[in-house]
Amino acid sequence: MENEKTISTKRPGRPRKTEEKKLRIIPLGGMNEIGKNVTVIEYGNEMIVVDCGLAFPDEDLPGIDLVLPDISYIEEFEGTLHGMFITHGHEDHIGAMPYMLPKLDVPAYCTRLTAGLLEVKLEETDYTRAKIVCVEAGSVIQVGCFKVEFIAVNHSISDSVCLAIHTPVGVVVCTGDFKIDTTPVDGKMMDLARFGALGKKGVLCLMSDSTNAERPGYTMSERKVGDTFNDLFNGCDKRIIVTTFASNIHRLQQIINAAHKVGRKVAITGRSMENIMKLAMDLDAITLPRDTIVDINNIKGIPNHKLVIITTGSQGEPMSALYRMAISGHRHVTLGAGDRVIMSSSAIPGNEKMVNRVINELLRKGADVVYDKLADIHVSGHACQEELKIILGLLEPKFFLPVHGEYRHLLAHANLAKAMGMDSKDVFIGDNGQPLELTANTAKFGEMVQSGRVLVDGMSVGDVGGQVLRERKLLAEDGVVVISFTVDSASGDVVAGPTVISRGFMLNRDLGTIDEEIRLHAIKVIDARGTADLKKLDNLLRVEINNFIQKRLRRSPMILATVLEM
Repeated sequence: MENEKTISTKRPGRPRKTEEKKLRIIPLGGMNEIGKNVTVIEYGNEMIVVDCGLAFPDEDLPGIDLVLPDISYIEEFEGTLHGMFITHGHEDHIGAMPYMLPKLDVPAYCTRLTAGLLEVKLEETDYTRAKIVCVEAGSVIQVGCFKVEFIAVNHSISDSVCLAIHTPVGVVVCTGDFKIDTTPVDGKMMDLARFGALGKKGVLCLMSDSTNAERPGYTMSERKVGDTFNDLFNGCDKRIIVTTFASNIHRLQQIINAAHKVGRKVAITGRSMENIMKLAMDLDAITLPRDTIVDINNIKGIPNHKLVIITTGSQGEPMSALYRMAISGHRHVTLGAGDRVIMSSSAIPGNEKMVNRVINELLRKGADVVYDKLADIHVSGHACQEELKIILGLLEPKFFLPVHGEYRHLLAHANLAKAMGMDSKDVFIGDNGQPLELTANTAKFGEMVQSGRVLVDGMSVGDVGGQVLRERKLLAEDGVVVISFTVDSASGDVVAGPTVISRGFMLNRDLGTIDEEIRLHAIKVIDARGTADLKKLDNLLRVEINNFIQKRLRRSPMILATVLEM
């Protein structure tokens, strides 16, 4: 590695007894799923961690805000954990860091923009002891027996890198998220020459992004979006509102460039968009033509045909600036027929309904809405099949472990490797918590380790378990029936009630009749209880009322029975 920059760190740790030193690659997240990417690289009693991201909840997780990876295995490791190495600044790769860094208390190594985004996230949690080490593509970090090389790649966020991890038994390449863009906006193309050099020396194992492994061909260049912006801005006499992913600084740059070409001012709205713009300016990661940017508070005097507004809300988020515009709740922007809204993004799986809802509301207001089905206003940041084949061909790995995707993505990527001549026994489709154990010449799966998910609900982290989720689903699907009454503790006689209250269970017009039927049945159960222990009466009621409702209505609401003694 010519002109390499080497930084050395070392942390003490307790040795763990092992019969034989093996290199172990252990994904704790990001396999057979989208998001919460985190991978352990372990040799003997030494360990590093690659990325630590989160996932967003789906409809099966009612009330949950975020989904984190379970890092119990890392916390219990009795060897030396040297640090965390981050490929780029997207939430699915750094989102869990504010929750995990305080537990692990190790350095985090990443490029400048990723470090800036991470610092913003850590400030929100008031964790001030984090040690973030900024590196550049081409740098090499020496930690224990690992030498970690940062290699420039293209992605939908600037400063993205691949990691070449030099270990005692060979080189492991973790691509991170990437695509091959021959005409990147910043002119910095992926370092394919370094990939070729690594391949000539020999790569033990490749871990490669599988997100677009089902898509044939090549991913379009980001510059294609810039050309579309120019076309949409030219000759337009309407006010233009553009929403995109805040982290895509190259996209923001192209919006600003297109606006400047036609003499428009640019205003920014939305907290995350404002934060990213400030960070990009501080890092000189974006170029702002003179007198182009205006404060959102000062746009009233600017004619529609002279203004572009860049906003958050590309995923239809209910609290975003675009959503507030769509429901006439934005302080500075009232949308109508004089507006063109450009949705420069694609819906993340699971967000389609929210995005479509916003598009429909914008159209109802008379706005001209342009989205990805109508124009080339978004390109993926992930490599398609031909690009994936190029990386496989350049690196010629001895073993291959596709990562970052659902099973269908991993399988499609594995089949690509086999089609290029790799032996089936050298291609592995793994799972979270399943170690791939390697020597210089062999690879096999080892015994499963602890993995899974940790749920964040407001200020609660990891306290919401399966029982709570089942109860929430039951409440959402079938409602709740509450039965309460008071008994004399001495005689066992009912002195008040029973009272029946139900919610989310039946239509209001039927509720009174059904509640009365339930109340009368509850009285029968109470009267027939004989000498039953009062402490067991609430459980008896739950069972009997549930059976009654099942037979009467074919419904299964949650039954809550409360017996008060006096």
